[in-house]
Amino acid sequence: MEIFQLNKEVGKKITQFHSDFTLSPITKTEKTTQIACIHLEQNGLIGYHQAVVPQLFIVISGNGWVRGKSDEFVAIRPGEVVLWRENEWHETKTDKGLIAIVIEGEKLDTSMLFKKKE
Repeated sequence: MEIFQLNKEVGKKITQFHSDFTLSPITKTEKTTQIACIHLEQNGLIGYHQAVVPQLFIVISGNGWVRGKSDEFVAIRPGEVVLWRENEWHETKTDKGLIAIVIEGEKLDTSMLFKKKE
């Protein structure tokens, strides 16, 4: 399991066309990819299972915990992205609720993401 950041501080300032915003790239794909929004309510759980393909879990709001094959859960919050690789066991839980965007696909390019400082 790897955790990345999408915070404004790691993004790229865009000024082309008189723009004024920060861009935080997530992924590029060459194969069919599924993108979904997941709403975990209070005490929500995505049970322990294997990823069929690589998966990005992008926290939009709320807080929770994730784990890979280890029994140890790691706290996650908005602006963080979890990467689970194909066949990797994983689980997500929250006490107060969480909303996340999930991107799943055979070929996810994560080279643009910035790793979380440990």
